[in-house]
Parts: sequence; C-alpha cells; structure tokens
Amino acid sequence: MLESPRRAVPLAVQVAGQFKTLIAAGDWPVGSRIPPEHRLTEELGVSRNTVREALSALVHLGLLEARPGDGTYVRADSELQVSLGRRVAEADPDDAFEVRALFEHRGARRAATHATGEDVARLRELLEHRDAARTAGDLPRFVETDFAFHRAVVIAGGNPLLAELYQHLSPVITQTISDTAALHEDRAVHDLHHRLVDAIAAGDPAAAEACSVALVEEGRDILHGSAS
Repeated sequence: MLESPRRAVPLAVQVAGQFKTLIAAGDWPVGSRIPPEHRLTEELGVSRNTVREALSALVHLGLLEARPGDGTYVRADSELQVSLGRRVAEADPDDAFEVRALFEHRGARRAATHATGEDVARLRELLEHRDAARTAGDLPRFVETDFAFHRAVVIAGGNPLLAELYQHLSPVITQTISDTAALHEDRAVHDLHHRLVDAIAAGDPAAAEACSVALVEEGRDILHGSAS
C-alpha cells in the first residue's frame, strides 16, 4: 500500500522509492501496466508533477517503460537486472552462451543433490508444457516454457542467490533460447531435456551436468549454423 510521503526528503525521491518497492515485491509484476497518474496522485496525496518526476526517474533506470497512448509498464524488477541485461546484450553471442552455461551447468549439478520430489514433479510438468507448445506450433510459448524449465532447474539447486542472478539475466537467456529455438527441434535435444530431469531425479550430478553441457552446446551449434 502506498503511503503519504515525508516532507523532509524530496517528494519525487520518496515516491520513486515506493514504486520500486512495489515492483520488487511483485505487486507491480514485470509486463504489467501500472495505475494511471491520476490514481497514483490521489492515493499519494501529491501533485501530478511529483508522480511524473518519480515515474520518469524509473523509466530512466529501465524499470519502467512509457508507451504513449497506452500507459506505463513494468519492464524489469531490479536495477541489477537492467544493468546486467544491458551489459550481456552488448556481448558476443558466444560470450552470452558462456554466461548462461556457467549458471545452468552448476545449477543442474546442484539440482541432482538438492532437488525435492516436488521440484522433480515441477520439472516434468514444465517439460509437458514445453512439448505441448512445440506440438501446437506456438513458438513464443515454447520459448517461455523452455526458459521456465531451465530456471526451475537452477531453483531446484537450492542456491537462492544463483537463482536470483539467473532470473536477473532472463532477458538475455530468453534471447539465446529464442535465437536457437525450433519447433522442429532435433529429437536428441528433446531427449536431452528429459534425460536431464531423469539424472536430477536419480541424484546423479555428473549426468545432470553432462546433459546441461550438451544442451548449451547444441544451442551454440544451432546459432553458428544459422549464422553461416
């Protein structure tokens, strides 16, 4: 809930801070449209100029995106995500794959020793959604569920910081997936995803990491093949 600002600190700074808190807490989820200026002005008890200044500051940081004639949308949930995303987006695609590999290989290995039965069930469920999107020919949904699967593997590893950093890199990782995704993917790639879950369920960290390595290498090969 928004609160009336304290007068000792610049109003726009306080208001921007409250907006950042709402974004970080998920009250304003990434991709959602935030309330219009007049509602924010009424709830906060400040001028519209103050609200505009606060929103402008968050647009500049990359947390919000103003769409003329439509409204203001949440673009990212942390400044770290924005800064990391910008940096990795400027990198060579091979370097981006390398960064992705560091997170996913370690995450897969840890998942094999830390995943719960619920984690494994969630991974299998996500693979079903991924397969359904592929069968339906829905490429955006396929990319979305593929990222959700790999993120769930990292989360199952039980290291909250690793999972948080992976999430912060989601735009870049999703882009690498999008660049190499194919609804007619090779059967070997399909099988590797399922073998990865089987290795995690069996508690075999070496096998889980090997599957992760193979998946990233397949993606890199597809990228190079499409560029040639």
